[in-house]
Amino acid sequence: MSSNVMKYKGQLGSIEHDLDQGVLYGKLLFINDLVTYEAESLRGLEAEFRVSVDEYLADCERMRVPPNKPFKGSFNIRIGRELHQQLAMKAAEDGLGLNEAVHRAIETFVAAR
Repeated sequence: MSSNVMKYKGQLGSIEHDLDQGVLYGKLLFINDLVTYEAESLRGLEAEFRVSVDEYLADCERMRVPPNKPFKGSFNIRIGRELHQQLAMKAAEDGLGLNEAVHRAIETFVAAR
């Protein structure tokens, strides 16, 4: 399966490319800081990603700050009017509010990995 992210030690990193420069690059995702890496091959990018994660986690530990960005537990989504209406009607038929219906749908999506 192809993915645009790498995982290591609980961290996620993006995989991007610059065809003009012939390089691959990325950054750590869902953190408060900017940590980037680049390489000329996928294997090299993965190695640089792992080094960046190790260094970032060591810095966080040294400074006694949490490495990951905190999530509020709320966010806005845009799903279009028709899907919004269908969701509201289905939730009402099932005796649910919109938040509970979306919560259940997201739990199902996340569990499917």
